[in-house]
Amino acid sequence: MPRDLAPLDAAALNARFKTVRARFESLSAPFSAEDLCVQTMPDVSPGKWHLAHVTWFWETFLLQAAVPGYEVFDERFCYLFNSYYETVGERHARPERGFLTRPSLDEVMAYRRHVDAAVEDWLAQASSDQLREVLEIILTGFAHEEQHQELFLTDIKHVLSRNSFPESAYPDNAVTFAPATARSPAPDWIAFEGGVHRFGHCGPDFAFDHEGPDHEAVVTPFALAARPVTNAEFLAFIEDGGYQRPEFWLSDGWAVINDEQRTAPFYWRRGQAGWREFTLHGLEPLDPEAPVCHVDFYEADAFAAWSGFRLPDEREWELAARAYDPERATWADPHGRLHPQAPDEDGPLAGLFGQVWEWTRSAYSPYPGYRAPAGAIGEYNGKFMCGQFVLRGGSALTPPGHMRATYRNFFPPGARWQMTGLRLARDI
Repeated sequence: MPRDLAPLDAAALNARFKTVRARFESLSAPFSAEDLCVQTMPDVSPGKWHLAHVTWFWETFLLQAAVPGYEVFDERFCYLFNSYYETVGERHARPERGFLTRPSLDEVMAYRRHVDAAVEDWLAQASSDQLREVLEIILTGFAHEEQHQELFLTDIKHVLSRNSFPESAYPDNAVTFAPATARSPAPDWIAFEGGVHRFGHCGPDFAFDHEGPDHEAVVTPFALAARPVTNAEFLAFIEDGGYQRPEFWLSDGWAVINDEQRTAPFYWRRGQAGWREFTLHGLEPLDPEAPVCHVDFYEADAFAAWSGFRLPDEREWELAARAYDPERATWADPHGRLHPQAPDEDGPLAGLFGQVWEWTRSAYSPYPGYRAPAGAIGEYNGKFMCGQFVLRGGSALTPPGHMRATYRNFFPPGARWQMTGLRLARDI
């Protein structure tokens, strides 16, 4: 991001800092200290750890760099709450974050208050030159905290789902749906011309380093389904023996679903009353019209093969999304619905933003000319460009203002605790 074009309004930065930090505390408010200390699998981090880690980020990369003589809140926290920054130092093992009964939640919240006050005081008196030196860190800090707000929600959802009597995390009006019945996919298709197009982020607004540099690429004519794949459509795949038919599966995927004995998406539950789905609002009837979610890359690819179509390339998705404003989508609200819903939007393509992260068939790799930034912040994205696939569009758990058409999320192909779904594509 060109620093000479970036905003240098200290008051606006301070206001945004307060908003982002307050939102995280609003998301965590419904939970007890016991809820926020649990780690139910290695990919899940306890809520308390998330609250502390984003605070450690501000303390480590902003306050220690910008405030002369700043004294850290607790020297031990750098070890406990560093995630994967090798250049910063050693860290507590990720699969053992649930062992951290200490520090207490009260101490973590005191840590947040300490760092919040220090950041707000510094922003209130910082000069333009001082801001310019660390502006990229500040903007990355906002985006980093928003990412962890979504991770907090997906992780606490997994924690609650493992309870013998899973309960609602957030209030929601009671929802009722017609019983889910299988429906073969028959989407409307939106066609796009091929040719040479420019892709990736370009301009003064913030974007992560791996969204650029902007570059030219050739796209052949293609079509995207007008909406994401629904629960009813995925149910048709299940009832047609999709999880038992190896002809639809990549070899690694077939091994995974057999090893884990998968028969349905992650949070689906089958009972006497039919299919239900665990959500942050509790165990609900399966909504047949809502986008299917919590499927991994293997499941998404197998469904596409079964349907006779394919997953989109990430550049196809980006080209299609350029005409759509992410701000028009419904983003995560701790007082609203925190689960995908049947899209109700104007325009030929529905649910591109804010429903489910849509798997693409594109391996997560660098764009032409990409170089990771120098220093610890260069570890943010670039070192993960191996063994992962790109997802686009954001989900019902993504914070408002976080998404754009060039945004590249990435996960390993077997990950499905995130709110991931799919949209079909085909060649023309």
